[in-house]
Amino acid sequence: MHRLIRSTCRMPDRLRLVLFDVDGTLVDSQGLIYQSMVTAFVGAGLPQPDRAKVVGRIGLSLEQIVADLAPDADVSAIVAGYKHAYFEGRERLGTVATSPLFDGMRAVLETLRAQDWTLLGVATGKSRRGLDKLIQGHDLAGFFVTEQVADFHPSKPHPSMVLSALAETGVAPMDAVIIGDTAFDIDMGRAAGIRTIGVGWGYHAASQLGAADRVVDHPNELLESIVQVLGANQ
Repeated sequence: MHRLIRSTCRMPDRLRLVLFDVDGTLVDSQGLIYQSMVTAFVGAGLPQPDRAKVVGRIGLSLEQIVADLAPDADVSAIVAGYKHAYFEGRERLGTVATSPLFDGMRAVLETLRAQDWTLLGVATGKSRRGLDKLIQGHDLAGFFVTEQVADFHPSKPHPSMVLSALAETGVAPMDAVIIGDTAFDIDMGRAAGIRTIGVGWGYHAASQLGAADRVVDHPNELLESIVQVLGANQ
């Protein structure tokens, strides 16, 4: 049983929406992502991509990542190769092994979920299939009331995912925050007019998150940071 983190926030007057990026924020999936990209590139007869370049683009849609890395290649073929390698690797090794939750994140999610005034959601570059498998593998069914995935939106930092999440939940932009590890997440949130929190344990350096309203170094700082960035609106 995970111990819930105690929050110091009072109950606000309105519902708030806390959106999470997934890869690099909730889970550490870079190993499987990079190896799947290598398999796809080599299978297409291309040199394996630079790891830093791949990791630095995690959070974008898969098609956008591939197009950035190999603009003259057959993007659809590489995407298909990547998906095959990714799902095969996850099925073989399991979700927990290939995309473990960062230490402390489950307690944060459980604490927020227990708050009647807080709605949780995700805005991710993952596919619907990929997110469903992740939620199932980590026993997170029912945690998120809105789930925005790459299948139905332009790639981050376009604000479409956030705007859809606001529309689905009825929460005003002033009462919403996006939590993410990349500049793509921060720029997406700012474009949608909501607050932003950058996390320092993901795939972009903290120096790339300077546009965020707040940057935290550990999950145990998130609850208080959410209160601080949304407190004036509650």
